Amino acid sequence: LRSIPRNNQTSAYTLVAADAGKFISTNNNVTVNSGLFSIGDAITIWDRGSSDITITQGSSVTIYNSADATTGNRTLAAKGLCTLLCVASNEFVISGAGLS
Repeated sequence: LRSIPRNNQTSAYTLVAADAGKFISTNNNVTVNSGLFSIGDAITIWDRGSSDITITQGSSVTIYNSADATTGNRTLAAKGLCTLLCVASNEFVISGAGLS
């Protein structure tokens, strides 16, 4: 893979299946809903804005922070970059810079 296609968003955004393999360039919150992604799908999120955004785990979705295995919504700092990797049905691991 030599290029990661961009999906540019300017308002709150809910990921769709077609986002697998892309990076979301946004300045607003992102939601991960259930039933959309397969094991191995990866989505990168870049907060291009000047303030934090929230990455929300939707109903029946679990997002594990790779740093400490905690679950729940995550905050991505301004100019932060993170990747979600689908590891099981509706389960994701998230890792990145500026992530808390």
